[in-house]
Amino acid sequence: MAKEKPHLNLVFIGHVDHGKSTTVGRLLFDSGNIPEQEMRKLKDKAQELGKGGFEFAFVMDNLKEEQERGVTIDLAHKKFSTPKYDFTIIDAPGHKDFIKNMITGASQADAAVVVVAANDGVNAQTKEHIFLSRTLGVNQIIIAINKMDISGVDYSEDKYNKVKEEVSNLLKQVGYKVDQIPFLAVASLHGENICKKSDKMAWYKGKTLLESIDDLQVPEKPIDKPLRLPIQDVYNITGIGVVPVGKVETGIAKVGMKVTAMPGREGKGVPGELKSLEMHHEQFQEVEPGDNVGFNVRGWGKKDIARGDVMGPADAPPTVATEFTAQIVVLNHPSVMTVGYTPVFHIHTAQIACQIVAIEKKINPATGEVLQENPDFIKNGDAAIVKIKPIQPMVIETQKEIPELSRFAIRDSGQTVAAGMCIAIVKKEM
Repeated sequence: MAKEKPHLNLVFIGHVDHGKSTTVGRLLFDSGNIPEQEMRKLKDKAQELGKGGFEFAFVMDNLKEEQERGVTIDLAHKKFSTPKYDFTIIDAPGHKDFIKNMITGASQADAAVVVVAANDGVNAQTKEHIFLSRTLGVNQIIIAINKMDISGVDYSEDKYNKVKEEVSNLLKQVGYKVDQIPFLAVASLHGENICKKSDKMAWYKGKTLLESIDDLQVPEKPIDKPLRLPIQDVYNITGIGVVPVGKVETGIAKVGMKVTAMPGREGKGVPGELKSLEMHHEQFQEVEPGDNVGFNVRGWGKKDIARGDVMGPADAPPTVATEFTAQIVVLNHPSVMTVGYTPVFHIHTAQIACQIVAIEKKINPATGEVLQENPDFIKNGDAAIVKIKPIQPMVIETQKEIPELSRFAIRDSGQTVAAGMCIAIVKKEM
């Protein structure tokens, strides 16, 4: 058995009409990861529905239906291989109603491809996605400037440069190093610069999308930290029993180890013993960070655990906070945020209402310098250190100890209003 190639989770993000799904479909097809006859079927289906040209976009959507039928662990995920890596592609919906899934997708990703249409440039959704990627710890990104072929753009280098500059300013604002980010000029519908070089843009000297994703680096796996596995869903499977699924964030899970799920139904943790681990219908004795797994634990019942609980070792259980201090950035709030504000926090797979109990200081996000002590409120563009009280017990870790479980997004009435990371915790007494 050949040594498996290194594995990366890649998320595609961007505004709803900027050609994200088409880019994914084209990449999979042109790189030989989708058979010709399957593509032909999708083409016919697209024409039947009066959506000629949408066949590439159907690649991921088609899979979603296929996957909803079986309890596969990776729901809208598609495996994909390049000469260098095995990828799991996460297609994050661009539509704003789906931002919550986009948050889950981005928080699982090692790298992101941001698709921006050349005729539209940066809009609110592009901003939100780039901002969230940064906050959720996606450190490697590729910018694909798409729709270079459409009329009004006509493969123009000037148009490309204009969008590149807009996106660069945004990236700098949130703290990405722009000189380390590849910008691509692509026309996904025709496969220009996706897997093969386009002859329509002689001025473009960069790489294709396929070459660019092969240039990504495999992040180091935090195996020396204690096990943290946030539960994404809990299935009841006949003959097996309760099967939670989720992605290992840190540490190693081994069959036979003593584990506990925090906070669990009563907020006191649910002890058990790890009986089996499964990935893509294969049994494993141990799994490591980055693995999406289904597992079975002796001692856990269907009612004991839920999405948002986190499994860890019995001797180093996940931290349950009664209060925590965080550094947050306000991104898109309709008015201002004040003490007493209680929006929903999305932390790993948990969604819990939390109250802001103190705004300690306003800071410069780039340097950390204090701009104002105890301000009355914070508004869009402000970064601040705040104290937060969860309405019910929840697991969160500090940026210093387990950054993978320290990041969160704050949402209110259907939009992401802020994002941040936890820097200190008041632990719940067990």
